[in-house]
Order: sequence, then structure tokens, then C-alpha cells
Amino acid sequence: MADWMWLRCVLGPHLQRIHRSTDQSRLEGRPGRRHGWNYQAGTLEKHSDSLLGWASTLGSLSYYSSPLLLCYLYRKGYICSSKLVPVSQYVGTVLVCLLGVACLRGWGRWNNSEYLQFLSVLKETKNNPTTSNKKKLKCYDFDFSYWPLDFSWTEVSNPKLSKAGVSLLKPQPKLRGAADSVLHSVRTLPCHVISFLIAHSFGRRMLYPGSVGLLQRAMRPMLLQGQARLIEEFDGQRNKLVACDGNEIDTMFVDRRKAGEQAGRTLVICCEGNAGFYEVGCMNTPLSHAADYSVLGWNHPGFGGSTGVPFPQNEANAMDVVIQFAIHKLGFKITDIVIYAWSIGGFTASWAVMSYPEIQSIVLDASFDDLLPLALKVMPNSWRPLVQHTVRQYMNLNNAAQLLKYQGPVLLIRRTKDEIITTGPEDIMSNRGNDLLLKLLQFRYPKIMTDEGVRVVRQWLGSSNPIEEASVYSGYEVDDDWCVTVLQSYQPDSEVLFPWSVGEDMTLEGRRQLALFLARKYMRNFETTHCTPLPASEFHSPWRLYRRMAEWM
Repeated sequence: MADWMWLRCVLGPHLQRIHRSTDQSRLEGRPGRRHGWNYQAGTLEKHSDSLLGWASTLGSLSYYSSPLLLCYLYRKGYICSSKLVPVSQYVGTVLVCLLGVACLRGWGRWNNSEYLQFLSVLKETKNNPTTSNKKKLKCYDFDFSYWPLDFSWTEVSNPKLSKAGVSLLKPQPKLRGAADSVLHSVRTLPCHVISFLIAHSFGRRMLYPGSVGLLQRAMRPMLLQGQARLIEEFDGQRNKLVACDGNEIDTMFVDRRKAGEQAGRTLVICCEGNAGFYEVGCMNTPLSHAADYSVLGWNHPGFGGSTGVPFPQNEANAMDVVIQFAIHKLGFKITDIVIYAWSIGGFTASWAVMSYPEIQSIVLDASFDDLLPLALKVMPNSWRPLVQHTVRQYMNLNNAAQLLKYQGPVLLIRRTKDEIITTGPEDIMSNRGNDLLLKLLQFRYPKIMTDEGVRVVRQWLGSSNPIEEASVYSGYEVDDDWCVTVLQSYQPDSEVLFPWSVGEDMTLEGRRQLALFLARKYMRNFETTHCTPLPASEFHSPWRLYRRMAEWM
């Protein structure tokens, strides 16, 4: 029995922190806040764990530098049988030593009462996954791969559809004859191979640096601190979801619903940026808002505790299971869900409202219309055809195309000093958020957004501060009440689907006023850079013609 326990200590998960349960906090007279402490490892466990951590870091560095390392070894003549045999012996010796260190770490854990208690709770929960046992286990912060399953996509959807994944918008193929098609495929085969290699090597890591293990290792203390804050200050609930592709998605839910009250009935689902994690990301903005939203955050595939890699299909699969979890497990109505996204999170957010059009509204902060212009900006001009093919085939983040499929309220937040999603240095007019706004308005109000309408909106978009904005707005003498009256007269009783024909029989001056009015309603400016956290005071409800009684403020 003792031998089995020692083996479980050797193979067991890394314990990070212990959270005091809600019941214990209530008994101590602190019902609004839970407390916890970092797991105190013994000397033997601490030092052996440190050695294994350094070995893991060196392994990661070797993996990422392996192409250069192999080229160097080949040129020096080390890749031959006479050289590889002693190298393999050295590697074998190192692995045996690391195994011995792991056994010493297990011995240190075996002599730690807190770790043994944690192992017993973990084993009991796996054998009998009741609500009571899961509640006990959630008082521990440990390796997420050992976390029990809380929700699976297959619980509410057909498992036969899981292999293909959820549907995505695909780029339109060019029409060719049969002979031309075969010839074109042969001619472009090298480009396809190179594109695949780029996308699955440095391309994906450049686009989603948060998926790089070394960066996550460097951020680990910050992530652990953020997670402890969400659990202990906001009574957050960590859950493991399994998407249709088998990836495990790490989520955090803060429930603010109260019996008989409206507070907390609106759920804000947060989609993070390309180096963002729910522990320290945009989830904190709605949490700090006075409206007391319930909030659900999740990590991209390959980020934090989530498994997989963040390609568009995997991203959409993850977003789908998060929404299904919110509806079927957490009990929220689809019409009470708001999607909030920062930066590259706009892709999964726009996919969500395209696929679930009943969603209440969407807020996109510092997001863009299409990845391709931003990718072309950072790559050599001679690579242009290769970049276009790689993006369209493997990283087609077509936010605008997806957003145009949604009929509900939209709010875009533009960072006036954004340095990431601009295609020109310190040029506010090259911010791709401008293009997202223009495409949305041109689709929804084509008769208003004629050449003249686009011109005045571009003039307004060129304003870098509130004074310049107000000057452009007042210069065209925009009458807000008149604009609302005109739009309401076009939509008197029932919902009219976009695109609207309003503005068809209107003077040029009237179309200018409506264009500026709509631009101001759909977009808000925030004078800061791309990575500055959005204050809760800047988190607003999207504009709509008819206000509902249950609207979130």
C-alpha cells in the first residue's frame, strides 16, 4: 500500500495552491472573500522540482532551436554512427538521472501531509465524481491535465459530427477548368508545402505567442496570482470542457446571479488576445463593472491549461463548447449572453455571433477586419504571394466577413494610439478597426454609405482626440434626434433585417448626417495603446434603436 502511494506521489500532479473552501470562510465570518495559501513543498521536493523545471526549460529551448542545431551538427560532421552512439549514451545517462530526481521528488511529496491529503481527494473524486467531491477538489490548484471533466461537447451534440468540427467561412475558390485545375495544382504544390511548414512552425507561434511554452513558463507566477484572485476574491469556478475535436478548454466562471434579482443574469463571455490569458486578461473589465455581470473566461487552445494548437478551426471549436457550456450547464439563455473580445479574440467573437445570431450583442475592443493586411505588413514584400496563400489556407481570421452575418447590436472600441493593428507607423487612419467599421456600415446601410458617406466617416475617423471628433461632428451640423426619427420611421414595428435601404431618397446633407451619426454610435474611441487594459468605465452597451427592458447598462 505504501509503495503504491509513493508511486502516486512520483507520478502525481504539481500542486500550486490551496484555496480555503467557501464554507470555511463563512464560518470565519468572511462570507464575501475566500482565502488561500501557496503549497509549501519540503526541501527535497522543492530542489528536485527545480531541477526538473530547468530540465524542461532546456528541453523546450532545444526543441525550438533544433533546426539550427541539426544544421550545425551536420556541417561539423557529428551526424554519423560513430558520433551518435556516445551522444545517445550521454542522453540515456541524463534521462536516468532525471528519473532518479523524479523519485526523490515523490519521496518529498510522500512526507508532506498536505500533498497526501490532496492525492486522497483527487483519487476519491476520480472514483466517485459527485458534486460534493468536485467541490472539495476545486479547493486545490494543480496541473490542469489531471482536472476532472466538467462538460463535453458530445453531451448536447451529435458525436458523429465532431471529427469535421464546427463550420467556418471558407475563401471563395477560383473557378478553373479540369485541365487547368490539375496543372495549377502541380505548379503550386511547392507553395502549398512551404505554406504548411510556415503555418505549423513559426507562423502559428508568431500569430499566437501565448501558445509558446517558454512564455507561459515566464508568466506562470503572474498567472497563478491572477487565478488565485479570481477564485478567492470573486469565488470563481474553474471548469474543464472538452470540445468536439477533443481539445480540453480551461475556463473560469464568476456567477453573480441572485435569487429574485436582475443582477448577474447577463453573462459576458470574454475572448482573449494572442498573448492573453483569462487569469490576467480582459475578463477583469466586466468583472469590475458596476452592473455586476456574470463573467465566463476561457483560454485559447494551447494556452494555460487548454490543450491543442490555436488554428482557426480549433479556436471556433473551443468557442462553440464554451457557448454550449454556458447554455446547457450554467443555465443562461442565449439572449442573455454578451460576447466581449480584445484584439485577435475578435475572430472567435465574430464566429460566435455569426453561428448564434440570437446572442444579445458583441463588443470588439482593438480588433481588426482581416489578418492578411497585418501579415503583409510584417513580412518581406517579395513573400507576398506566399503570405497570401498561407493566411487564406491556414490562418484565415476573417472577422469582418463573419461579423456581417450578425444582425444584432455591435460596439467597436478603437485605440487611437494603437501600434499593433495599424499598417502604417503612428497613423490612425491605417488602424484596421477603421476598415472593420466601414465594412459593417457599408453592409448594413448601403444607401447611406455611398462615396460621400464613406468620405465624411473617414474624416471623422481621422480625429485622434475628442475635440477633433466633436469639431467634425458639429461641422456637419448632425442632429441626433432627427437621425433617430428617420431610422425609427424606417423600422416602425418589427425587426427589419440588414441591409437597409434607408437613405435611398434622401438629400446629400441628410446622408452625411446619418453616416456620421451611425459611425459615432457603432464606434467609441479610447485614447491609449493596444495593450492597455480597458477600464470598466469604457465598457458600454452597444447602441440600438429600441431599448429593451432587460438591457445591460
